[in-house]
Formats: sequence, structure tokens, C-alpha cells
Amino acid sequence: MNMSNKNLLLSSLLIASFWFSACEDNVPTTGDNYVPVDQNAIPQTRALFMNLDRIRHDRIFFGHQDALAYGVHWRNDEPGRSDVFEVTGSYPAVYGWEIGDIELGAPENLDNVNFDQMQGWIREGYERGGIITISWHMNNPASGGDSWDVDGGHKAVTKILPGGELHDTFKEWLDTFAKFAKSQIAFPGTDNEHLIPVIFRPYHENTGSWFWWGADHCTPEEYKKLWRFTVEYLRDVKGVHNLLWAYSPAGNAADSNEAFLQRYPGNDYVDIIGFDDYGSVREPYQLERFINRIRLTVDFAEARGKIPAIPETGYETIPDPQWWTGTLLQALDHDEITRRVAYVLVWRNSNEATDRQNHYYAPYHGHPSADDFIDFRRHPLIWFEDDLPAMYENILQKEYFK
Repeated sequence: MNMSNKNLLLSSLLIASFWFSACEDNVPTTGDNYVPVDQNAIPQTRALFMNLDRIRHDRIFFGHQDALAYGVHWRNDEPGRSDVFEVTGSYPAVYGWEIGDIELGAPENLDNVNFDQMQGWIREGYERGGIITISWHMNNPASGGDSWDVDGGHKAVTKILPGGELHDTFKEWLDTFAKFAKSQIAFPGTDNEHLIPVIFRPYHENTGSWFWWGADHCTPEEYKKLWRFTVEYLRDVKGVHNLLWAYSPAGNAADSNEAFLQRYPGNDYVDIIGFDDYGSVREPYQLERFINRIRLTVDFAEARGKIPAIPETGYETIPDPQWWTGTLLQALDHDEITRRVAYVLVWRNSNEATDRQNHYYAPYHGHPSADDFIDFRRHPLIWFEDDLPAMYENILQKEYFK
């Protein structure tokens, strides 16, 4: 190729590169300059964000929903208990919590967890060094039903967006969450008192249609407007600066880039990108699908300067006694791409005496998969709470290895 042709090719590539970048939102710088979408995030939130990105290249954090509130055979009147702890000797690294019904002013969430107690458990896990994530199964503001009330064509998203008849009600609900988020205080009354960083995961599984914000109940543009308004209102109007924003569609979004992009709110509004998946982890013959979804999610997130994760998954009752190492670990440890997710969280362990029976996703003491869960916990890729470094400090790369 002669010099003139080389120059022409270079010019064409530069033009194409400029055009492509103009089609995307601003992509945050990765590495030590990696920052959350909230430029005014508190130092601990910024440190969490940076350290999640640093450590995910070597380790994956394990999480469990409602880990401290109850277990299969115990309730919350027994402090310090956790099914995960009683099997492995460690608490999970990531604690998942749910605030559905907080918008109604209820004292308990939709799973009968008292909000005041929840705040105590959030503080307890955080002060031990754990990571906190919160989901919100918000009730349907148009019908008065729960998150799963999608009948009747209520078009709730349309009604709560700016200009909609329920927009003021929606803002009041966000005000309630803002107050809750800003009341999460670590080490109260000490010189180290500060807000607790929270990975916030609203409007999840939106590419399915079982929630009122799902694919059959609002357009892609309406969903994006809902997400963006929520970020801007909480961050810019209410001054909530201890959040990282996790976008977590249903597993079908992770089957292609086109599916992921359809309802993606944009790089300026998301910190963590994941997917919720229960279907492709249930049977060994679907393992390849789960692996492919992880790989696509990692690639999709990294291309946008975001942190990949699996915010919600699991196998109800864990009927396969080798599921932890034979399915979940096999997928996570499949290759150098799948190993780059930051964390994986399994769903809650419902109390069989007071709540749903046969609805648990982590083993309890004596469960047939308990021994395999211990092997999963001992694998060098997987970290629980007692493996965690100082996640809320500006640690240097590689200092976290013990």
C-alpha cells in the first residue's frame, strides 16, 4: 500500500471512530480514574466502585438475599445467624435487601422484613466490610396492586413520567426512598460516621413482562425515561450521593447485544450491568447458554466502562447436590471472560414456618448440597465476607491479596 492510500485509510478510520463515539454516551475512563455516574458520590461509594473494578479481574464476590433476616429454620429474633455462615463459617460478601412497600409507608417490606431492623442489618454487614445492594419491587402506582400487577392496561410508566397524572405521587415515592438511603449511617456517633454506599437496582428484569415496568407495558423509550428521571431526581434534586446504579434486565437481554441495547438507559446513568437468570442455571444442558450470557454481559459492560455482575440467580431448593461446583462455579470459572464478573447473588432463604416453603437458594446446615457449597466457598476464585479487603478505601492494585 502506498503512502497516499495509507493516509486515506487512516483518515477514514478516524472519521469512523469519531462517528461511533458520537453515537454513544460518554464512556467513563477505566482503571484508576474509573468513576461512578454520580460525580458527587461520597468517597466510600467511589472507592467501592473502583475496588469492584480492580478486584473483579481476580475474584468474584458471593452474595445472598436477606442473609441476616431469616433462614429456612430460624427467624430474625436470633441475632448473628445466617444460613450461609452456619454452613461455611463466613457471611456472604454481598448482602441483598428489598424495600418493596416502603413507598406505602409500611413498617415492613413485602417479605415481612421490618425496615428498622433492616437498617440495623445493613449497618452490621457494612461495618464488617460487606457490600450492600438494594432492590425495589415497587407497587403499581396506577392500579394499587403489587409489582406483578400488570393486568388491565394501566400503563403505569406513562402515568408516572413527567407530565403524567401520577407524576407527583411517583416523586413522593422517590422522596421516601431518598430519606431511607440517606438514613443508612455507619459507625454513628463516632469520628468515622458516614453514609453507607448502596448498589441500587430498581426496575429489574425489565426485558420480561411480569412487572408493570416490563417490556409489554411500556416502550423502550418510556423505560429509559423512567430510569433516567429516577437517577436525576434522586441524585440532582434530592442529593442522594451514596448510590451505585445497577441495571439488571432479565436473562433474555444477555442473549444478544441488540437485546441488551434495546432498553439500556445509557452510559451516563448506569454503573453496574448484569442480568437476572434462573432458567438457564437449572439444568446442565443449559449451562452453555448461561456461560454465553455471562460472556456477552462482560463484553457489553466493559465496552462501556461499566462493572459486570450477576445480581440475581439461583436454583430453588438446590435439588442438585453438586450444583455449586458443577453448574455455578463451572460457568463462572469457564474462561478468562466469565471470571471477570464482580459478584453473583443468589436469592433468599424463606422461613418454612412463617413464609413460603421450599423457597430457598442457599443451603442450610444439613442440606444435601452443603458440602459442595463449602467446596465452592473454598475455590480461590470465590470470595466471601471474611476474604474482603478494605473495599471502602483507595487500596492499591494487588494489595487485597492475603
